[in-house]
Amino acid sequence: MKALITFKYTDEEFKTLENLGYEIIFKDERDISFSDEMKDADILVCFDPFNKLDISMLPKLKWIQLLSAGINQVPVDKVLNQNIILTNNRGGYSIPIAEWIILKTLEMYKNSKEFYEKQKNKNWKIDTSLLEIYGKTIGFIGTGSIAQEAAKRFEGFGVDIIGINASGKKAEHFHECFCVDKLDEIVNQCDVLIVAAPYTEESHHLIDENVFKNMKDGTYLINIARGSIIDEEALIRNLKSGKIKKAALDVFEIEPLPENSPLWNMDNVIISPHNSWASEMNFRRRYEIAYKNMKRYINNEDLINIVDLKRGY
Repeated sequence: MKALITFKYTDEEFKTLENLGYEIIFKDERDISFSDEMKDADILVCFDPFNKLDISMLPKLKWIQLLSAGINQVPVDKVLNQNIILTNNRGGYSIPIAEWIILKTLEMYKNSKEFYEKQKNKNWKIDTSLLEIYGKTIGFIGTGSIAQEAAKRFEGFGVDIIGINASGKKAEHFHECFCVDKLDEIVNQCDVLIVAAPYTEESHHLIDENVFKNMKDGTYLINIARGSIIDEEALIRNLKSGKIKKAALDVFEIEPLPENSPLWNMDNVIISPHNSWASEMNFRRRYEIAYKNMKRYINNEDLINIVDLKRGY
């Protein structure tokens, strides 16, 4: 069985995958182009080679293992037309992103950005406006693996944790979950609102002016999902008005964030460059997901993290 891999594992990791019974073809997806040796590939392990590699030229391709959690880069029509199984790295980034969510919540409530500026300017000035997150309501839009890891960590802070998902189904570590149809009324309960949902056609600009209007005055907002789930122009207006007291944003509608974006200069915004996923364990987890699923595939066992392309997650 032939596996086309476009991510550079270590020699030892490649050898371990070969020992499962695969013929490995490695092509770095940063400069990949079609070659005859690829055409018989049974599986593809990758991040995003799709703008350079036309998978319709791989007629034997039966399974794609993404090393990303998101699937926005995938040519869905081709995958469906070729009846290809798609799996992702769901859960692979959940722990570092969950830690980032906790960090930014506390930074916003404890005015860390302002204290860093005071330190830079050698300004000794006490701030008595700091808040506790104890007793607050933390709301998540999306209750998948990232949200569950973050909710688990919030449990020790004595907060109420509620979630919004497609069906209202229960999720581990959440006190209550609601259907997305109730979004407008649920956001009014939230002191902190965390966007952790998959990006689909249905979730495009899910957080629009109407949703902002229904939020509490002074809501804290975090987005680690995809920038386009939030109407960014509406977000900027609500940051300026104070409806959103502070926001910690790791993702944006356009990335890199344009230099002329007003978000750069807002004192009540914390910006990071789509960086919340980063940790020293990521490389190991990217290998482990590929190894586990490649072992299952060659043994005709059920794969983990199969993506339902009709639902987007």
